[in-house]
Amino acid sequence: MSIKKTIIVTQTKSPIGREASQRKTLIGLGLNKIGRSKELEDIPSIRGMIDKVKHLVKVH
Repeated sequence: MSIKKTIIVTQTKSPIGREASQRKTLIGLGLNKIGRSKELEDIPSIRGMIDKVKHLVKVH
């Protein structure tokens, strides 16, 4: 039985004025409003998405 690791990501800043790809990355993470949080699987692809928008989110 394997236990999947998860991380909680919260959007802390607005994507207004950012590149379109950064806005789309936030939507891909399931975030589109400041203060919204999501529990996501801790896998390399998700980590890469978080790294792309690290200035707009907080990881718990």
